[in-house]
Amino acid sequence: MNEPNIIGGLLGGALIGLASALLLLLNGRIAGISGILGGVIKSNVPGERVWRVAFILGLVGGAALDALIRGGLPLRMQTAGPMLIFAGLLVGFGTRLGSGCTSGHGVCGLARRSPRSLVATMIFMIVAALTVFLTRHYF
Repeated sequence: MNEPNIIGGLLGGALIGLASALLLLLNGRIAGISGILGGVIKSNVPGERVWRVAFILGLVGGAALDALIRGGLPLRMQTAGPMLIFAGLLVGFGTRLGSGCTSGHGVCGLARRSPRSLVATMIFMIVAALTVFLTRHYF
């Protein structure tokens, strides 16, 4: 197993925090990825799509730049096809049910000391741990 890239993790976390803080400071918006993506799809307000698309392109572009520098992304898919689609649909359902995603609640909401985000993030983490346990030991 490879050693974790601590510097990369720290730098990535700092950049996520900086991007979230700048979006809130300059645009008055929370950096919740599900909300940003949803706004790309359904927003009719002039200028709204521009910053949302730029934010998403920055996410994808950052991963692409990292892959270019390192010669690929260290990803290993645990499953394929229908299960990935099912998992994606469950994530989408969960973000609607929880009124946001891990980036909105876990990064931005906790930074703003939102009690609702604290509860949501605790539920995300508990369900994630339970899902990993069940899939590794029973499925």
